[in-house]
Amino acid sequence: MKLIKKLALVPTLLMAAVLGLKAQEADSTGMPGDHFSLEGALDLFKKANNPEEFEKLLNTEDNRVNNLDLDGNGEIDYIKVIEKQDKDAHVFILQIAVSESENQDIAVIEVEKTGAETAVLQIVGDEEIFGEQTIVEPGEGEDKEEESNQPGGPFHSYYNPTSTNGVIVNVWFWPTVRHVYRPGYAIWVSPWRWRHYPTWWRPWRPLAWRVYHPYRVRYRPGFAVVRTHRVIYAHRVYTPVRASSVSVRTRHAVARKNYTVTRSRTTVTGPRGNSVTRKTTTVQGRNGRVKASKTTVKRRRH
Repeated sequence: MKLIKKLALVPTLLMAAVLGLKAQEADSTGMPGDHFSLEGALDLFKKANNPEEFEKLLNTEDNRVNNLDLDGNGEIDYIKVIEKQDKDAHVFILQIAVSESENQDIAVIEVEKTGAETAVLQIVGDEEIFGEQTIVEPGEGEDKEEESNQPGGPFHSYYNPTSTNGVIVNVWFWPTVRHVYRPGYAIWVSPWRWRHYPTWWRPWRPLAWRVYHPYRVRYRPGFAVVRTHRVIYAHRVYTPVRASSVSVRTRHAVARKNYTVTRSRTTVTGPRGNSVTRKTTTVQGRNGRVKASKTTVKRRRH
């Protein structure tokens, strides 16, 4: 009887495995950004004490934030952090050297001081990596108790009707944010470049998508994907210095076309990991005219 019960469970387990794989495939865009966690980068930025430490955390294998191999050599690429500043705006560019002459931005963290003890922050994924600019910010699930316990500090968030969750998180008490707004602070520019990297760093082999995906998902709670640039001045500081690689663009041209034309997907993720995905499939006829278009909406709870 026990054997019969065990055998009866086999189809159920197989179905669960298949559904799990399909869920992963639904999250895949086919773009390089599938192998980098914007939420994970913000989580590390929050934990770091300064930009130099943040760069080291990004390039630490155990953190599983970076799974990118843009130059196609079978090894994970080193991500350098380059800081730019103008008045109360700081930008932290996450960039990979893909050759001796080309660099590719992965994302940029944009920070603005908005008051004596208030600051806002967003991370923007580069369109060459993610298929379109992808914006992530701290959500309502941030550590309220930890930040509200800071002596003399304001509450960690405030209401804003333009936010997906109605809340803007005050990141002033994040150690790196406090560090870069100290008097006399000198901005951080990574000293590393193509084939010249720190002695402690050892590249590892990239993980397959299905293996890496669960690591990426674990960083989602506490952050939200949004569609609005809230850090306006810092974004203007970054735009003129954005670096884009022709070789990266060429290598992923087909994947980007598939993403932007045949499978446009917009996902809004809430702070508890719940998400709503809007997927549009477009069929084109001659001369690029649209013959048919179908939009589906999928809600997922974690």
